[in-house]
Amino acid sequence: MQKLRMKHNVLAGLLSALLASSAVAFDPFVVRDIRVEGIQRTEAGTVFNYLPVKVGDTLTDDKAAQAIKALFGTGFFKDVRLEVEGGVLVVLVEERPAISSLEFSGVKAFDKEQLRKGLREVGLAESRIFDRSLVERAEQELKRQYLSRGHYAAQITTTVTPLERNRVGINFAVDEGEVATIKQINIVGVKAFKEKDLLNLFALRTPGWLTWYTKNDQYSKQKLSGDLETLRSYYLDRGYIEFNVESTQVSISTSKEDIYITINISEGEPYSVSSVKLAGETLLPEAELLKLVTIQPGKLFSREQVTATIKAISERLSNDGYAFANVNAAPEMDKEKKQVAFTLFVDPGRRVYVRRIQVAGNTRTRDEVIRREMRQMESAWYDGEKINKSRTRVDRLGYFDEVTVETPAVPGTTDQVDLNVAVKEKPTGNLMLGAGLSSSEGLVFSGSVQQQNLFGSGKHVGVGFNTSKINTLYSFSYTDPYHTVDGVSRGFDAYMRDTNTASLTVASYGTKSFGGGVRYGIPIGEEDTINFGLAFDSTQIKQTDYTPQRFQKFLEDYGNKFSGPIATLGWAKDTLDSRIYPMKGHVARIGGELALGGTLRYYRTNFQYQRYIPIGREYTLMLNGELGTADGMGGRPLPFYKYYYSGGVGSVRGFQAGSLGPVDREEGGTTDDRLGGDRRLVMNAEFLFPMPGSGQDKSLRLGAFVDAGQVYGVGKKFDIGDLRYSTGLSLAWTSPLGPLKFSLAQPLNKKDGDKTQRLQFQMGTLF
Repeated sequence: MQKLRMKHNVLAGLLSALLASSAVAFDPFVVRDIRVEGIQRTEAGTVFNYLPVKVGDTLTDDKAAQAIKALFGTGFFKDVRLEVEGGVLVVLVEERPAISSLEFSGVKAFDKEQLRKGLREVGLAESRIFDRSLVERAEQELKRQYLSRGHYAAQITTTVTPLERNRVGINFAVDEGEVATIKQINIVGVKAFKEKDLLNLFALRTPGWLTWYTKNDQYSKQKLSGDLETLRSYYLDRGYIEFNVESTQVSISTSKEDIYITINISEGEPYSVSSVKLAGETLLPEAELLKLVTIQPGKLFSREQVTATIKAISERLSNDGYAFANVNAAPEMDKEKKQVAFTLFVDPGRRVYVRRIQVAGNTRTRDEVIRREMRQMESAWYDGEKINKSRTRVDRLGYFDEVTVETPAVPGTTDQVDLNVAVKEKPTGNLMLGAGLSSSEGLVFSGSVQQQNLFGSGKHVGVGFNTSKINTLYSFSYTDPYHTVDGVSRGFDAYMRDTNTASLTVASYGTKSFGGGVRYGIPIGEEDTINFGLAFDSTQIKQTDYTPQRFQKFLEDYGNKFSGPIATLGWAKDTLDSRIYPMKGHVARIGGELALGGTLRYYRTNFQYQRYIPIGREYTLMLNGELGTADGMGGRPLPFYKYYYSGGVGSVRGFQAGSLGPVDREEGGTTDDRLGGDRRLVMNAEFLFPMPGSGQDKSLRLGAFVDAGQVYGVGKKFDIGDLRYSTGLSLAWTSPLGPLKFSLAQPLNKKDGDKTQRLQFQMGTLF
């Protein structure tokens, strides 16, 4: 029988625990008490919670082994022992050290806080238990991150320093070395094309003037894979159906600063298409489907045309409800004649209908605002064209940064899908400040406050103001785009305006106006709308000492106060794919203004056509043309304050606002003021492209433009030779503070007396 004070080492260490049954044998005993020794940071209660032995239990060899394993499994301890003192179970532990600090030295390529955050996610952070294996994993991850940035010579030295109170400090010392760049890219096996032309297709390239920003001179496995696919597509689209990338070798110099890439290819021979036929269950008349086939017999094989044909037939079937139609192009190659015949196998699958439309992501916008734009209905047959049109209409609302549509199959069914519309809302309130910069006027500000989506209802409210030395304007507008359920819109406008043009380049005079009216918009098609309205306007003219003589003569003949009703009528067609970032589509507008009675008789008409032409996936050419004409009626001339002006933002950039057109002195007057005219022509061409390196971010957009325009005076010949031209660069940025637009323009045919304005910008704040 054991003595009560005698100590027995029951188990020591994890190895002893695993071998307890053979290494130690003792008589089982009842545990009268449990004592924990050696803990510094860990609470005794934590040990008791993990310990599978309680007071009153009978301790056996098996239970002792289980206790050792359980305590080691916590990861808190590097040594655990059990001892017995006269029926008291003594648990002796040695804690693992805690991490006191986590430091990085020599790190420049990464943000240190981001590195700490990343290590915290894998369990390595200050105040946590030190684990050597986690430190080794962290070191390997850091090396991998540096390799992904092209730092192939990076060296990482990890130092673990013991500190008082059982703590350690960890320091990752990094010698980043130089970033390795691509020294040379070779394509071996090129015969049909110039190697230089093929390399121009690649994203990866040797160092150039812009690679410091794009980083395309740094090797990336993902970019190389993309370039190889681009190369494959280039060949396959030009008839080389047997083209193959045999191998790729990526080597690095001994200095680990230069990378060499070698691509070995096999071109094969170009194949022409011998025939194309349809097979399977076509459902539609074969002649209708053959119209969608872009593969032409006798022409070179093109994978792009094959893909386009498959997509066109699939989309056509989807318009009739066959959402999961499958079209496969099976080639039959004649290697002797270098020809390929295609059989298009059509499997329409089951016809499906949309069970439910579900909207997500709209925290402010009401569901009904999105649902009323849907052209695909619930419980109706699936229609791919209507679904695409629905997405476009929701995107064109202008309330969302992103609109995605998915059509997952309904679980447990074979003929149903749900239509899931996910939106990412953006601020729709707009506090807009406009500014122009010139040597004569300095900065001129204007502004407006608008809410395009009032309380999430889709209704528009705007309040405009301008307190510059030129204009004092207060305006209010309200529009309900769905005054009726079938899309008839109604709006109200009211304004008060006090204008003094003395500091502008245009003729000097002042106006005080007030008015208001109502307007309606009636949709006559999916993309066409007729607009009409009726308003009342009252305008009082104030002449100055510098008002042109011809304007003074008008006031002498007809007075200085004019009021009466004004009718407006217009038509608009809008097929743009997006309001925020249009890539394709067009806008056509025809509008007219007619003074019906009162003290004036005149009309004004405006024509505009704007088209976005996609060039590839990222580039767009925008073409815009505007023509305005006006004249008096009933034997009365056109009021001079209804003249057209041109120059500046929105017309011909590079010239001061309103500075184009007839000059008073040239018309027999005494000032250099611009008189305006009764005809206005503006033309713009702008090549739009994303900011290099911005990826999928659509908040930044650059442009290179050419503008042309002119204003023609009353009775003057409409001469294209009088047009003014400018060219320059533009930048549009949807910043966190709001939309910003900049343009830097250079007039191309400045004439004597023309007033230029090279830098123009707009800035705004969204809320």
